[in-house]
Amino acid sequence: MAILVTGVAGFIGFHCAQALLARGEQVIGVDCFLPYYRLDLKEARVAALESPGFTLLRQDFADMPGLEAALAPHRISSIVHLGAQPGVRWSIDHPLDYGHCNLVGHLNLLEIARRRQVPMVYASSSSVYGANSKLPFAVEDRVDHPISLYAATKKSAELMSETYAHLYRIPLTGLRFFTVYGPWGRPDMAVWKFTEACLNGQSVPYYNGGAMRRDFTYIDDIIAGILACVGSPPADNGLPKPGGSHAPHAIYNIGNSRSEILSRLVEVIEQACGKPLLLDHQPMQPGDVPDTYADISAIAADHGFAPTTPIDSGIPRFVEWFRGWAG
Repeated sequence: MAILVTGVAGFIGFHCAQALLARGEQVIGVDCFLPYYRLDLKEARVAALESPGFTLLRQDFADMPGLEAALAPHRISSIVHLGAQPGVRWSIDHPLDYGHCNLVGHLNLLEIARRRQVPMVYASSSSVYGANSKLPFAVEDRVDHPISLYAATKKSAELMSETYAHLYRIPLTGLRFFTVYGPWGRPDMAVWKFTEACLNGQSVPYYNGGAMRRDFTYIDDIIAGILACVGSPPADNGLPKPGGSHAPHAIYNIGNSRSEILSRLVEVIEQACGKPLLLDHQPMQPGDVPDTYADISAIAADHGFAPTTPIDSGIPRFVEWFRGWAG
């Protein structure tokens, strides 16, 4: 029996598969290698996973006949659905990409979970909180007003999951990730962009004068939380779960629970790179939110989640990896 990991060529999916393999699990990885960012990075990630316990399926999970055919020879014990079309700003100009991948694709994985009768952990996002002014963000908060299509698709995935848990009693766990960074990260994220620009002496867009805050979460902490949830799916006991469901469906924030101002991130990157970062000041962008800050009390209580990596130690680790990657 294997664990199915979608988005295995992506940042979080790669690290999740790597951790599962390290503890002796069989992993089936699904990815269609979307060209949203550089494909050489995605290929390098899956190359690093190559081992007897790893099977890669180059398959679009939004194509249900293709997905079923690809999975037909394999037995799976659980699903970790991390694949998605990411990017708040990209969603403004490319909305159909998000409907295909994040809506149809998520529904397909729910169907696989139902047909195989296996639990699923899936990726949601802190973006669902929109411009909520109450801090920190808690899973009990209303999230009815997303300010990007990306956020709307993630909230929609949570709603579909609630329906499947209610109708079919499939144990489902949604994880609202908060600004994940670390080695093998995504080139469209601020930590990568700022580091690359700093090392190369280039300027980088700097929005809203740096007066935004993010709950930067190191990848190792994220993976610890994911694996804890994989090992303990929500019980079908009629009791309320985090997020409010009485079905076997729990929703958790998974973040560092420390909101850092963007200017502080710049300082730490400059220290790690040993040179100043050239900033191109730009106004706040459509779809961006001013602040993210995770209340992680629910996942801490249920799964013992306790992040241990502040940006003061996580950023230097990323910069060290990036220097090696960039050559």
